[in-house]
Amino acid sequence: MDPKRKAITAAVVGTALGVGGLAVVALPASAGDAPVLPQISAEELVQSTLNAKPAAFDGKVKVSNDLGLPQIGSTLPGAAALNVDSAQISTDGAGKSKVSLTEGSSQQTIVRNGQSVWEYNSKDNSATKVTIPDDLAKEHQNKTEGQAVDPATVASELLGKVRESSTIAVDGTSSVANRSAYELVLTPKPTERTLLREIRVAVDEQTRMPLRLTVLANGTSSPALEVSFSEINFADQPASNFEFTPPKGAKVTEKTAEVDPKNRELAEQAKSDVKVVGDGWDTAITGKIPADALAKAGSAKDEEGRQVDPKALLSRFAKPVSGAWGSGWLVTTKVGSGVLTDDGRFAVGAVPEQVLFEALAAK
Repeated sequence: MDPKRKAITAAVVGTALGVGGLAVVALPASAGDAPVLPQISAEELVQSTLNAKPAAFDGKVKVSNDLGLPQIGSTLPGAAALNVDSAQISTDGAGKSKVSLTEGSSQQTIVRNGQSVWEYNSKDNSATKVTIPDDLAKEHQNKTEGQAVDPATVASELLGKVRESSTIAVDGTSSVANRSAYELVLTPKPTERTLLREIRVAVDEQTRMPLRLTVLANGTSSPALEVSFSEINFADQPASNFEFTPPKGAKVTEKTAEVDPKNRELAEQAKSDVKVVGDGWDTAITGKIPADALAKAGSAKDEEGRQVDPKALLSRFAKPVSGAWGSGWLVTTKVGSGVLTDDGRFAVGAVPEQVLFEALAAK
């Protein structure tokens, strides 16, 4: 997957929930009568969802958002990643997967089959085949491309992160993608300082797979983010689903995945710099970007390949702020906020700015 797409997705995920890995929300329940299902307690529903075994399926996911992001257009590197319209996801339930992301008239396809990963972009008719060596395959065996748009994956991680700091209830039933589901509602406890009002998870009655998530922010009546299955078919998938042949005329690149020792060292250093402050809904993630990142005027590029001055870009969509922790720039959305200091420190979370300021001061 394009590094820019990965980077902006990670940034939005972090801002949206801080540590929950949440980048999805759901549409309101489908019209019509709610299905009648056996009664179940909230705790039983949570446990059965977390313990559910991965299932083979093919489904279509609809994506939209109302995050309240600044109007930065194409000047922000990776901004186009926010415009994905839908995704088609297939998996055999055992590691093979195919994800097709549609954005306007273009489509990006990622196919993982064993230790081979194909990525195809219809916009420039280019395809890349990456072969993953045994050592890297083992290290990343539980990581799957396309997780950011899969309600099932994200919901399960979310439940594990915030269940202890939430009031959890089953609020009736609904029909999602023509399947009967329980509506699980997570509400932050009164002690939690967060911009989020509640999170709803529609859990499939038979498979216990999350089919839809809805995130509601304080002061709003409509979802701030959305990713939900509009179609889904639970069934063994044909092997051909996970095979890929580049279209005629495509520019094909083949390479072997490898980790540069220097890059690994930088990654480990970055990981050690990142800290989790607090827990549950009011968690903040703090860390530090390279010291000279903001000083490299003109070093960044937007989606069209044009040079971008990082500080000039910040001044367009962020608000200057200062405090005991120093000075920097604040970005706010309906579901989260983020601070980047002049000396390269950052803090993000689904929290009011004051919580971020406290997290920075605590470092």
